[in-house]
Amino acid sequence: MNIEILELLRQNNYPRDWDKMVPTMHPRIASYFGKEPIYEFFYTLDDSLEVNTHSIAISVQPVNSYIPFHLHDYVEMVIPLLGECTIVTKHGRIQVKQNDIIVIGNRTAHRVEKIDNSCIVINLALKGTAFSLNDFNFMRQAGNIQSISTMLFSLLSYEDLGDSNYSLFKTNHDHKISDTIYDIIQEYYSPDSQTNQIIRFELLTLFWRLIRVASKHIQPVKKSDASSSNLLSLLLYIEAHYATITLEEMAQHFGFNPNYLSAYLKKQTGLTFIKLVHLQRINVAAEYLTYTNVPIEQISVKVGYETPSYFYKIFRKSLKLSPTEYRHKNQAEKQTL
Repeated sequence: MNIEILELLRQNNYPRDWDKMVPTMHPRIASYFGKEPIYEFFYTLDDSLEVNTHSIAISVQPVNSYIPFHLHDYVEMVIPLLGECTIVTKHGRIQVKQNDIIVIGNRTAHRVEKIDNSCIVINLALKGTAFSLNDFNFMRQAGNIQSISTMLFSLLSYEDLGDSNYSLFKTNHDHKISDTIYDIIQEYYSPDSQTNQIIRFELLTLFWRLIRVASKHIQPVKKSDASSSNLLSLLLYIEAHYATITLEEMAQHFGFNPNYLSAYLKKQTGLTFIKLVHLQRINVAAEYLTYTNVPIEQISVKVGYETPSYFYKIFRKSLKLSPTEYRHKNQAEKQTL
């Protein structure tokens, strides 16, 4: 906890009157949820309510203030640094506790319920220009392939993936995550010529720390809240059990009908359950091929393929190289570094 940063934020989280803001903001109504309007917030504001043109923007949530349903054309991270907050979507309420982080996808309608004077909550906006293609390639790829967890950031980038596109990261008060967040805030409010680059690299570090923590604490998905299932929990479960997983076993674990789970994964990722499993198996196999001399037949069995010929077929289809060719190519490149 950084007292100096918290005091800085507290200077800017005074109440705001939505009714008085409307005449100057001229917000456009995108749709309705029941009788409540859902507004388009397609630009970011700083703490003085001036338009912020930067690709990465931070603002502090006003206390004791009504915030209407709205949606963004960018990704938003909501982080309670003191206290907690409640995010409301069309499909339910999400409790975000102190130091946890919720990442809300593009065009996901939501609002933040009123927080009291004891709370400090920041909103971190990431526009489509926040990261370069090289940054996304670094996050998504290992060689020529994707892992399940790095693919998550592709899902939460800037495509319109529909309502309730979010992931809640329970950080368990990890001090490295907290320190990274405070470093980002400090850089943002004390800018110099290197600030933008430092914030960008700090965010990449934050993403990887979130994945590491989340992989150790896979959150259960409640059947009653199926429409807003935490996709991260499902993907990390596949990542952890790829070698022996079946659709029926996974569906039973999370309390879903297998057909529903299969359709949900396809809708959210664009990939079928079996393709997600192949994705993770080939990802792990490629690591073995690059960094070990374990026989290919043993690697095949270890990652879940009892028939080596089938493993060869899936591997070549995924990476356009045979396992042997992939090993020779990548081990040769490793030796030249």
